[in-house]
Amino acid sequence: MNKPNVRIARSAAEIPVEAWGELAAPGDPFLNADFLRILEASGVVAPDAGWQPLHLLATEDDRVVGLLPLYLKSHSHGDFIYDWSWRPVWERFGQAYYPRLISGVPYTPVAGPRLLVSPRSADAAAVRRALIRAAQTLVAEQGWSSWHVALAAGDDVATLEAAGLLVSDDVQFHWADAGFGDFDGFLQSFSAEKRRKVRAERRRAAQSGLRIEVRHGGEIGAGEWPALHALYRSTFERFGNHAAFSAECLAALAAALDERMVVFTASDGDVPVALSFCFRSADTLFGRYWGASRAVDSLHFELCFYRGIDYCLREGLVRFEPGAGGEHKIARGFVPQRVRSAHWIPDPAIRRILAPHLARQAAGVAAYRDDAARHLPFRRAG
Repeated sequence: MNKPNVRIARSAAEIPVEAWGELAAPGDPFLNADFLRILEASGVVAPDAGWQPLHLLATEDDRVVGLLPLYLKSHSHGDFIYDWSWRPVWERFGQAYYPRLISGVPYTPVAGPRLLVSPRSADAAAVRRALIRAAQTLVAEQGWSSWHVALAAGDDVATLEAAGLLVSDDVQFHWADAGFGDFDGFLQSFSAEKRRKVRAERRRAAQSGLRIEVRHGGEIGAGEWPALHALYRSTFERFGNHAAFSAECLAALAAALDERMVVFTASDGDVPVALSFCFRSADTLFGRYWGASRAVDSLHFELCFYRGIDYCLREGLVRFEPGAGGEHKIARGFVPQRVRSAHWIPDPAIRRILAPHLARQAAGVAAYRDDAARHLPFRRAG
């Protein structure tokens, strides 16, 4: 049996459309023929923005059987590695930390598969090993500092750790359907006090007089996106951050993904004043961005959390992952979950520093997760 060959695709557009159907789960809103291509074509993810595509394609008999999404990055924005404090470690050894390689979905804190392998591969394990070796070889040949795999799925974490990568832990807050039936059924799982608070928040949002609706990407006209984009951009401007997505990029994603994009809006007459936009797969809703032109009591919770749960229960989705961070999610029934990333650190001296640091961090994350779980709003058994 011949070993898989690995080559570099310098844009997502070079990845054959038909290969995506075998490499990724049907309905995945991020790992598909459109998402990365549109981000790259629109300049959101491009060398000028600090993202140089270097996707690794594995082939058997000239047929693509494996993919590792890969970017050379000159900064740490939008990859959710949270390595802002690592740069001084490299500088202490007289080395540059940037650029470094990143595998993941840009600007998307969603865990999932990173070593994508076709079921038609003659040897899936060999394909994964070939992709990992190719990334490690790139780091060595180019003299780059490291390679990071952001928010990898559990099976990938085990494979990467076996290949010598260090692992870091973090916490996100996710909702899961336990057979609730509808939102009232979900609230019945809360203690009485917590249930009253959620109902009060929903009542205040309803009393705002705003019209709240949910639409899929294909139901939103291209001419609506400048106003919606202004709401999205306002959140970043409020905190002095950069809004990566342009109105044109969002419009292109909406048209291409259609029902895989879900947008919740609140409007005063015909004027949108707040939005929360999400993506969805066959079984999960992924919350991404919130924006508002004015403060309305409890509207953030209504659009970002409660309407999403309503949507999941109505559409038969079993999970809702509303993005990174946010302890305020705990009181609203989002359970702390461990998510993991992996890191190839070839320099042995730097590796000896980071390995115990990550071990201590993992213990702290586990303790935090356990403590957060004690503050969930659910009724106590017995």
